[in-house]
Amino acid sequence: MLSKPATFAALLLAISACSTPPPAVVAPAVDPEQLALALEDRSALTGPRRIVFDWQLNEAGVRVGGRGVARVEPPYRARLDLFLGGGETVVRAALVEGELRLPPGGREELLPPADLLWGVLGVFRPQFGIEMMGADRLEGGDLRLRYRYPDASDLHFFVTGGRVRGIEVLQGGRTAERVELRLEPGDRFPVEATYRNVGAFRELKLTRESVETVESFPPDIWDPASRLGRRP
Repeated sequence: MLSKPATFAALLLAISACSTPPPAVVAPAVDPEQLALALEDRSALTGPRRIVFDWQLNEAGVRVGGRGVARVEPPYRARLDLFLGGGETVVRAALVEGELRLPPGGREELLPPADLLWGVLGVFRPQFGIEMMGADRLEGGDLRLRYRYPDASDLHFFVTGGRVRGIEVLQGGRTAERVELRLEPGDRFPVEATYRNVGAFRELKLTRESVETVESFPPDIWDPASRLGRRP
C-alpha cells in the first residue's frame, strides 16, 4: 500500500494529466490522409543523431532520475538508454519501425508504446494497421489527427505549425496515456517531452541537453541484448 504522501502525489499526477481540455473543434480538416502524409514526411529522421538528455521518473510519488542517450537513424530506428547518477543502467531499448525491443527482463512498462515513443522524438509514426478516423481544425489554428486501434481505443495527434506537439491515447473517451512536447522554433527535436500513464500514476520527463550529428551507427545497437548494443 502506498504511503499517504505517495498516494496524494499520485492523485495530483492523475489530475494534472486529465485536467486540461483540448481546444474546441472549429471544423473538419480537408483530406486528412494527405495531412498525415505531409506530417510524416516533415517529421521524418534526416540523418544519424546522438541526443543527450536528463530524465526524471515519478512513479506513484516516488522520484528517480539521471542521464540518458538517444541514438536515432533513418528511416525509423532509435535506441534509448537511461542511466542513474552512478552510471547504473535503468533502461536499454531499441525502436525499429513499430517494434519495441528490450533485453530479457527489461522494464517495458516504463516506456511509452511505439507510436507514442516516436512522438517523444517529435516523429509522426502511427502503427501499421491502425485506422484513420479523420482530422479536425482546432481553435487557435492547430490540427488534430484521429486514429483508432483494433481494441477500439483512440489515438489523437495534436499538431502545431506542422509539428507534433502532443499525443493522447483514449480509452472509453478518457485519457489513458499522454505525451506533451515543448518545442522551440528551428529545433528539429523537442526541448522537453513528458509521458504520462494515468492508470499507473507514472510520469517520465526527458529534457534535452544536446544534439550531435554523427556517423552511421553499427547495426548491433538496434539489438539491446547484444554486447555492442550496451555501450552508448
